[in-house]
Amino acid sequence: MVRCIVLGRFQPFHMGHARLVEAAIKHAQGDEVVVAIGSAQAEWEARNPWTFDERCEMVQAWATEHQHAVTVVGIDDINDAPNWVEHATETHGEGVLVTSDGPTAELYQASHWTIHHVDLHERETFEGWRVRQSIRMLSTVMDDDATREVLKQSIPSAVIEWLVEHDAIFRCSTFDTGVHAG
Repeated sequence: MVRCIVLGRFQPFHMGHARLVEAAIKHAQGDEVVVAIGSAQAEWEARNPWTFDERCEMVQAWATEHQHAVTVVGIDDINDAPNWVEHATETHGEGVLVTSDGPTAELYQASHWTIHHVDLHERETFEGWRVRQSIRMLSTVMDDDATREVLKQSIPSAVIEWLVEHDAIFRCSTFDTGVHAG
């Protein structure tokens, strides 16, 4: 058994994140899985439209639906890559980093962490900015069923329901991201 850490911003928690957490659960073999939400101090901005508490609720909604036990923690940005691992470890603790992100893996490996690499799956579909752009386009559609249908390819159903129930989709419509949706 091994304690596993999954690190991300989860803006929002999407299928790629779910795949990563599921890989951590499998690798942990019954030990603790910690989902560490980065940019915990960020909220209500184009790149970070949901607060830490909201992202925590999304992760927990998914975990509950799939009957997974995970611990969720928040890590504030320090914008200091050489000291990031030490800073983050103070919050998420020691363990094995489960990641599909090369630069993050390299950063943790340089700090003598064990890395469990998960291959990227449908990266073009599960990039956070693409998911947020889809949500942004749907933010003016006042049809929850249509929203569910479009988002089900990239966001777990429990998270879609959380977004709908908390009227949190509109959030993406309030920002000028400068990213072309086409």
